[in-house]
Formats: sequence, structure tokens, C-alpha cells
Amino acid sequence: MSTPNAPRISPAVAAFRALHESGCFVLPNPWDIGTAVYLQHLGFKALATTSGGFAFTQGLADNQVPRDLVLSHVRDIVAAVSIPVNADFEGAFAREPEAVASNVALCVATGVAGLSIEDASGDRDAPLYETTLAVERIRAARAAIDATETGVLLTGRCEAWLVGQPAPRRAVLERLVAYADAGADCLFAPGVRDPADIESIVKAVHPKAVNVLVSAPAPGLSVARLAELGVRRVSVGSALARTAWGGFIRAARRLAEAGSFEGFADAAPFPELNGFFGERRRD
Repeated sequence: MSTPNAPRISPAVAAFRALHESGCFVLPNPWDIGTAVYLQHLGFKALATTSGGFAFTQGLADNQVPRDLVLSHVRDIVAAVSIPVNADFEGAFAREPEAVASNVALCVATGVAGLSIEDASGDRDAPLYETTLAVERIRAARAAIDATETGVLLTGRCEAWLVGQPAPRRAVLERLVAYADAGADCLFAPGVRDPADIESIVKAVHPKAVNVLVSAPAPGLSVARLAELGVRRVSVGSALARTAWGGFIRAARRLAEAGSFEGFADAAPFPELNGFFGERRRD
């Protein structure tokens, strides 16, 4: 029998946390309900939203989608599948820790099993938040999650590689260790490619989990190799969305420039997609 003070950990959160305890799993990034449903169908154990992939569906650039629209999108993805969903919550749509906490609480209310917080400031002259502030933002996010008693998993991201920070390796190691100490359950430095750097991150934040982003062909890197390096989680960011966009752009250009329908040759068969989603509705 539960008690009034017992944590309200959902099966999705429990399953998501279990995935981070051992081994290595792929966390693919759908950009709408249909792609989320299909990825679950393929057997993936959890999903993550993609800020860029969703932004493109709205005719916007990454980090231009307003908070409430992102929250609505996350809620739709969570409702569409029965597996855990991690929210790409960008920079929490706020600068100050108090506002970060308020927005994180809103994100938790969507039913996510996890969410990530970035340290990119959006300021070209100072592209990362100052370290003390960045750490306080993670601490505020942790406190907000803990207040909900949901057990939602928090990922702390350092964007040093993506924003062209001088000496990114040093900045990443220092910041991710600090984010782990501030309460992040999983640590993430998008842009890291070198196996030696990946291994250094894993060792620095141990026993916390590490996420690695692979959004383009990466010679020498595979899920098996990343597992050997101690990585717990592999995400693909906007790569699947951009792959779909690549096919669309090539076919549309051929149609516009040459009046050719050859770009449709690799299209998924209509009966296959229609049948899949029709069966899902009947279920």
C-alpha cells in the first residue's frame, strides 16, 4: 500500500532509469507523432524529441519554437507511445535558475520520463552561460524535478563543441563533472567525436550515465564501439528528420527543375504506411 509521501514514479520513468543502469541503448529522435509511433514499432525502448526536427515542421530554425508549443509537442509524443520519452528541452526557455525551475516543472507535467537542459546562452559574444550560473540552472532543474516526486531523469548538456568554444575538451570535462555534482543523472556533450574524448567524459562523470550524439556517418564509431567506451545512451538528434528532408528536397527539386517524377522511386509504399497506421487505429 502506497503512503502519501511515496515518490510518484511511473512505469515509464522506472523503465527509463533502468535503461541507464547498464549496457548501451539507442535513443532515436522522432519529430512528430507518426515517426514516434513507427520508431516504437521498430522495437526501440525509448525515444527523445528533437528541437531541430520539430522546428523544421513549423517552418522555424532550431531554438526558435516558443515554449508552450514545445510543451504541446512533447505532450503529444508522450501520449502517442507507451515507451519512455525524453524531452529535448533546449535551454529551459529561461536564463535565471528560478525561471528554469518553473519551466522544468511544466515539462515534467507533460509525462516525460526525462528531459535535458543546455548551457548555450544564445549570445554570440558569450555562447555558454558562465559556469556558476550554468551549474545553478542544473541545480534548479534538479530541485524542480525532486519537488514533483516523479523521479524524472535529468540530463545536463554542455554545448562547448557545438558553439566553437576554445579548448572544448577542458570546458566539457569541467562542466559535466559540475553538472553531475549538481544533480544531473546523465551527461551529454553534443559534438564530441574522438573516442579518447568520449572515454575521458565517461571516466570523469562515473558512475553517472553518458549520452553521445551521432548525427552523421562516423567512421570508427558504432553502437558496439560506444558501448565499449562506457557510453550508456546514443541519440541521433535531428539526423532522422534531416534524412527525411533530404529525400523530400531531392525529389522536389527534380520535380521543379526537370519535371521528373524519378525522385519518388525510393518513397515508402502507400499501402505499407496506410496499412500500418490503419492497424494502429483499430488497435
